Amino acid sequence: MDDRELQKVVEKISITSFGKPFRHKAVFNSRLRTTGGRYLLRNHNIEINKKYLEQLGERELVGIIKHELCHYHLHLEGKGYQHRDLDFKWLLKKVGAPRFCTKLPDAPNKRSFQKVLLYECIKCHLRYKRRRKIDTRRYVCGKCKGTMVKVEEFMME
Repeated sequence: MDDRELQKVVEKISITSFGKPFRHKAVFNSRLRTTGGRYLLRNHNIEINKKYLEQLGERELVGIIKHELCHYHLHLEGKGYQHRDLDFKWLLKKVGAPRFCTKLPDAPNKRSFQKVLLYECIKCHLRYKRRRKIDTRRYVCGKCKGTMVKVEEFMME
């Protein structure tokens, strides 16, 4: 399948599932790694990860297209088009689109153990687990506004 065929498929799905035309471009983007597709707000185009078609087939591709078309149509109508919005969740359910795409079979597994940093407030002794390092000169305790210090660094599953 090439970009022209993808454009036709997206236009067809838009009419059949949503009853509205798709008037912008749909293309494959080989640079997408962790997502099945994306809707671009600035130009209303849709980009699809071709690996999903190659590895998981047309059924998964149709689900990704429906998902991106939900973003597209809701954004153009001025409704809630983000994943957390009720309009988006409702439309996904109505057209039978998945909320998230399936993980690719050849995708590298995340490490089972990850570094965790433990910070403690000097004032109230509240502890915070973080995966990323924080600047203790800028950030303070959310409970009492006390100074934070790094206590420990360990590996966690």
